[in-house]
Amino acid sequence: MEPLGVRDMQTTNQFFSIARSMADKVWECRLRLMCCCLPQDESNRAVFSSIGKLLSGFFSDTDLVPSDIAAGLALLHQDQDKKEQSRDPDTIVVHSPSSPIEEDLEAELEKAAHWMLFAAAAYGWPLYVYSNPLTGPCKLSGDCCGSRTDEFDSVGGDNGGCHFSSVLLTTGLQYRDFIHVSFHNQIYEIPFFVALDHKREAVLVAVRGTLSLKDVLTDLSAECEDMPIEGVSGACFAHKGICQAATYVYKKLINDGILNQAFAVAPEYNLVVTGHSLGAGTAALLAVLLRSSYPTLQCYSFSPPGGLMSQALSDYSKDFVVSIVLGKDLVPRLSIPNMEDLKRKILKIVSNCNKPKYLILLQGLWYELFGGSPDDAPTEMDNRREQQLSEPLLGEESLVIRHSSSYQSVGSDDSPVHKPAQLFLPGRVLHITEDGPSRRSCFSQVRYSAEWSDQMSFRSILISPQMLTDHMPDVVLGALNSLATERPFSICPSSFNNSQQHNI
Repeated sequence: MEPLGVRDMQTTNQFFSIARSMADKVWECRLRLMCCCLPQDESNRAVFSSIGKLLSGFFSDTDLVPSDIAAGLALLHQDQDKKEQSRDPDTIVVHSPSSPIEEDLEAELEKAAHWMLFAAAAYGWPLYVYSNPLTGPCKLSGDCCGSRTDEFDSVGGDNGGCHFSSVLLTTGLQYRDFIHVSFHNQIYEIPFFVALDHKREAVLVAVRGTLSLKDVLTDLSAECEDMPIEGVSGACFAHKGICQAATYVYKKLINDGILNQAFAVAPEYNLVVTGHSLGAGTAALLAVLLRSSYPTLQCYSFSPPGGLMSQALSDYSKDFVVSIVLGKDLVPRLSIPNMEDLKRKILKIVSNCNKPKYLILLQGLWYELFGGSPDDAPTEMDNRREQQLSEPLLGEESLVIRHSSSYQSVGSDDSPVHKPAQLFLPGRVLHITEDGPSRRSCFSQVRYSAEWSDQMSFRSILISPQMLTDHMPDVVLGALNSLATERPFSICPSSFNNSQQHNI
């Protein structure tokens, strides 16, 4: 006969297992309802189930309403600004104009500005019209009807020819320069095109970023998937959805003979892969898959997702992948561990604040719109007593489940919390930031500086209105064009590179 305690423990474990299963089903049903316009076939149901489990696990230990999250983000933004204002300025190491660091960075900035144009063009007519609201519709209306799609290999999704016409107008290439253009879009299957860039003597593969609900579901499939690469030591795994998308493009390029066709036309050209956002992550993983067959391959990954690939793959890709990140962009800092960290910070900072929620929200809105000094409300930096941190969130008992792992970590940073697998940005990281104050008038000119950074600089989400605008492809392109055309370049050697220089 089993002891009573063992039987109670088994009953409790069974109860929690049933509760987790029910929570997974609830999130799966929510996703299916939100995506009711998509086919409810077996493959899509598997995607909904996978994402449902991920979201259920993330929200299982909290019971926050949107206003609680908004209040926490407002407090956290002001707290991050206070830390930034109180931080000592970094020591700038002056290098001569002929410094190898500066020469390398100048060359990469020029190439990045060129390839970003193609990454932006992959979005088709929506981005073109958004960037050219006055002239774009008129130009496209005349070109769409006259698109000669018989001169290149085109696949699905561009019945009016407007997508391809916008690609032509953005890149300045001719019809004959395109080898393959695909606008086919499903979950794990994203649009891309292959073209010949005679100016840079390159066969170019440009992958589109997130532009549809199917792309969002690809983004949200954030579990880890094994991605073994011959010759790479260490654990090789990557973001499941983006890995699947890269495999899809890889099979098209290789199995359908698209790259063979391109290099038959221009055998002396080099291969370049590029993309923005979801397209950047796909391009980076695609480059990893293609590297063994094309040793001279180069990849330019603009605003890639932070939770993309394992440390072993990230280190492997440093020789041929350059990631470009603008300012406080959210996406390169977006990963499951970073989101868990943000959740714990929100719980901690709002637990430490005794102001009414409405006052936090009003003051936060004023700060976002008009600036001013960060609020002096107590934050986690004040080292308040642990028993005070156990008080209900914003004075409401229902907001926090007491025994959750995230909330337990509020009282102690050493609390045992399950840590998901760490995923990193691909390759070398080029970080572009704005010079001068973060707030300026609408008519003031923005100046940028660039520096080599490392993945560890993006292990925390920064709260700012710019966290979304800095991700927009037209903003990234504008920043790169600004840096590429300015003389002299505004370049700052990173502390990471400085330490390497001193150690040599």
